[in-house]
Amino acid sequence: MTQPSDPALAFPFLGGRPCLDFVATLGKRHATPLERIPDPGALGRWIAEAGLAAEDGPLPVTSRDLADARALREAVYRVVRSAMAGRESDAADVALVNEVAARPDLAPQLGPRRWTARHPVRAALATVARDTVLLVGGPLLERVKECGNPDCSLLFLDDSQARRRRWCSMERCGNLAKVAGYRSRNRAASTR
Repeated sequence: MTQPSDPALAFPFLGGRPCLDFVATLGKRHATPLERIPDPGALGRWIAEAGLAAEDGPLPVTSRDLADARALREAVYRVVRSAMAGRESDAADVALVNEVAARPDLAPQLGPRRWTARHPVRAALATVARDTVLLVGGPLLERVKECGNPDCSLLFLDDSQARRRRWCSMERCGNLAKVAGYRSRNRAASTR
């Protein structure tokens, strides 16, 4: 599996759920958006790295698959954000998520291959859509948060014991916030 030449295009798997990790394929939503699936090959790479590949080797992903995936990703994002805010989701977004979730998803397998599917890309997207339905309609929704870093827009499932997690990860945004706080305190102390 080839890695992107730009480290910013690496996929962050920090959401704790496949649907939240899929939403993260569009980064920096509050600034200049960063598209991490710019082409069909990148979508195939995300499916493989997410552990949702039903085949060995590169997945045959079409331009249509990519367009469908992006439409699903944005519908999932809006549905989850609306549910987090306690608002009614847009009917078109709900219809799209439900339509994709109703398709045959990945079938789990015992043995060396974890999944099987007749249409691997469509099945992986159906699995993501079904995960969205289960998350939004279940008790874990109240634990979904957005990263506290204003430059980050990642959604994550807060699995901390106290439910006070603020960052998508300490290694990523939490560390940046701590360094910025330290520098700010040092600047303030040096001007006194």
